Amino acid sequence: MHRFDQDVALVSSDPCSFTGKVSENWSINTIPNGGYLMAIMANAMMQCSKMKSTPIVTANFINRCEPGEAQVLIDKMVTSRQFDRSQTRLLQGGKEKIRAFGTFADENNECILESYEGTAPDLSALEKCVAVPGMPGYSLFEQLDIRLTPESAGWFAGELTDAAVIKGWVKFRNERAFDIPSLLLVADSFPPAVFASRGMVAWVPTIEFSVNVRKIPATEWLQCIFRTRFITCGLLEEDGEIWDPNGGLVAISRQIAQYRVHAR
Repeated sequence: MHRFDQDVALVSSDPCSFTGKVSENWSINTIPNGGYLMAIMANAMMQCSKMKSTPIVTANFINRCEPGEAQVLIDKMVTSRQFDRSQTRLLQGGKEKIRAFGTFADENNECILESYEGTAPDLSALEKCVAVPGMPGYSLFEQLDIRLTPESAGWFAGELTDAAVIKGWVKFRNERAFDIPSLLLVADSFPPAVFASRGMVAWVPTIEFSVNVRKIPATEWLQCIFRTRFITCGLLEEDGEIWDPNGGLVAISRQIAQYRVHAR
């Protein structure tokens, strides 16, 4: 079994109540990655739902999670012919850490239109991109191979851009096909886009994060682009797109986060 599957695995005590363990293998600065935590919750939602297609998962991060035991509880909201909607809570030590809302569609829904008014990001070839290095406490980058385009990686050396845009390639280091839980992980795997224009001067904790998976890719690598346009009163948005190398849209995301300057 792949490490990711081990680390999102859950045990069901009844159809919509689960226990599991938050792993330290997917952390940023020793804190479990938000996309990884959403993947755990999505795994529970999928086990509790008969519908498993094109999900929209929105999570509110209430308290910081830590590696260790966790409980995931699902409240079914409504089920229709097309959609299954639920509310999910992740608890540690009896305290609610994350509350998420999930909407899953019927796999048999007819796709009557596919129209893009945008295209996949224009990326440098893999061999010209810059690998995000592994660092103590940043175990996420030991599990995912992330390659940033040269202009997106200038902040490593203090070379900043005018726009807060980060783009590049991503895959699992140990080969694994992408699915719904892993796409939630990917949507939160890149360094914050604001680092490209302002450098690594701030802590950017997530408040709310929403991911809509559009299709399951069949490729080893995925192409990603993340943008931040507005920072206001300590808040910013980050809009993301995930594409397969064939030009197919895989997922879109929006994250609302704080912009907190490190104390000097």
